Amino acid sequence: MVVGESGLGKSTLAGKELTTDTPSTVEIQAISADIEENGFGDFINNEECWSPILENIEARFDAFLDQENRVNRKRIVDTRVHACLYFIAPTGHALKPIDVEFMKKLAGRVNLIPVIAKSDTMTEEELKNFKQRILNDISAHKINIYQPPTYENDDPETIQENKEIVSRIPFAVVGADRDIDVGAGRKIRGRKYPWGIIEVDNEDHCDFVKLRQMLIRTHMEELKEFTNEVLYESYRTKKLAELGAKMAKMEAEMKAVFDAKVAEKEAKLRQVEEELLARHREMKEQLAAKNKAKTAVPAKKGFFK
Repeated sequence: MVVGESGLGKSTLAGKELTTDTPSTVEIQAISADIEENGFGDFINNEECWSPILENIEARFDAFLDQENRVNRKRIVDTRVHACLYFIAPTGHALKPIDVEFMKKLAGRVNLIPVIAKSDTMTEEELKNFKQRILNDISAHKINIYQPPTYENDDPETIQENKEIVSRIPFAVVGADRDIDVGAGRKIRGRKYPWGIIEVDNEDHCDFVKLRQMLIRTHMEELKEFTNEVLYESYRTKKLAELGAKMAKMEAEMKAVFDAKVAEKEAKLRQVEEELLARHREMKEQLAAKNKAKTAVPAKKGFFK
């Protein structure tokens, strides 16, 4: 998933750069989601502008949870978002308030990877300072971004490779949607300026190679594992707790309705019982009155000696 303001080259990077030059020995079957909120950050009031993206991520969690709860779970299709590239405008100053708020909202749901867009608009010194300001803001606001893990049993080469990737965060990238002919039948992907050519795949020019390396070659499984074991599990636990609370509330409401119905029925039965007792007393009194009237009738003369 790629997220950020309009015009930062998100579609170029997701659609062109990350899908090319994959080694032929690597076979990848991917389900990707390129979500771009139209006009993100372009309005005066950007309140809740992150909602569509957050809802999309959570909807994918819900779909996965639904598949897990089925009786037949032989084939579960995983459409969860395992990485989100958050594009930061190359202002050279610091994170905007909307960037801070947006990243805080996404951090608990997805592996958040900050990316500086159009880094070729800044000098090397400006870029270095901008990266440090971004990291300071991320630390100050306690935003959890993805940090490639290290393991004790890793070989020295892997440890060094991991350190190099971490040192490039936030990744400074340059977007290019076409190849440039540099002569001798050689073409490169980049951008041509009067003073020279910026190469997308040159690590001295930008961090795209390290970003692609982390996403596709070295940390793909770690991203998926962190999504499944930490982010999804946290969401799942919260969701089931909410469902349990909802079920408990429904059960309490149903019990209250049931108790009310029982009380109403018991009241009606008591009323009917009282009416029957009243009729029984009335009939008994009437019968007693009739018997008393019969015994009070005088005998006729000559009938008895």
